[in-house]
Parts: sequence; C-alpha cells; structure tokens
Amino acid sequence: MSFTYQVLVRWSDIDSYDHVNNVRYFDYLQEARIAFLAQVMGTTGDYFAQYPVVLVSQTVDYLRPIHLRHPPYDVDVWVAAVGTTSYTLGSRIVDRSGESEDVYAKAESVLVVVDGETQAKRQLGDAERAALLQHVVTT
Repeated sequence: MSFTYQVLVRWSDIDSYDHVNNVRYFDYLQEARIAFLAQVMGTTGDYFAQYPVVLVSQTVDYLRPIHLRHPPYDVDVWVAAVGTTSYTLGSRIVDRSGESEDVYAKAESVLVVVDGETQAKRQLGDAERAALLQHVVTT
C-alpha cells in the first residue's frame, strides 16, 4: 500500500531552462516522506521528536522534466525494506492529471533511526517496526 502526497510547483522552483530545478525534486520527496511517516506512525505533532531518524542516502532517477502548472503532481511513497536500525522508502513523482500516468522521477531513501539526545544509531522499536512493516510494497 503506497501513500500519495500532492505537491504544487512554485514559481521559485523553476530554473533558467523553464522547468523544475533538479534539487527541488529532493524538496518534493522530503515533504511527501515526512507526511507519509507521520501518517504511518500516527503522530499528530513533530514526527522527528517522537521517532528521530537521519536520512543517510537518497538516489533519484530523473525521468522527465517537471514544468510549472496547475494541477499538482503526486508523490507516491512506500516502505521498500525494513532492517534492524534502518529502513528504505521508495518514492516516485507522478502526473495523473491526464489519461495516462506519467512518472517524472523515481527515488530511494535510506533512513537510520537514532537516539534523539545523543544522535547515536539505535534499533527500531517494536511499534516502529510493526507500523513500517504494514506498509511494505515490493516492486
């Protein structure tokens, strides 16, 4: 089961080539990742205060340029794998405004869980692991 978050392209996201600058893709992925994790863990406040994590790796495959327009683009997020101290999220930026589903980017993000005070790596708690495992999607 994946989660979908909508992002609107802002004028400031556009570069001199008249499309979204590639670093902005990371912003879109981050916004969706935070919303997804807050929903998965059922947090109503600051997700990172309750479940501190650090993004340790993120790869993005740029498949086509994103342009300034309305309606929003969708960012799908899912859990790809769960380890003992980390988990991997899959993401993709998609246009579903027309008759087809066009994928603009695919990403993989690895997050390590840490202690909120010391920032030392820690093991996933039972509640975290259970919540994440409910959202694993194999592609």
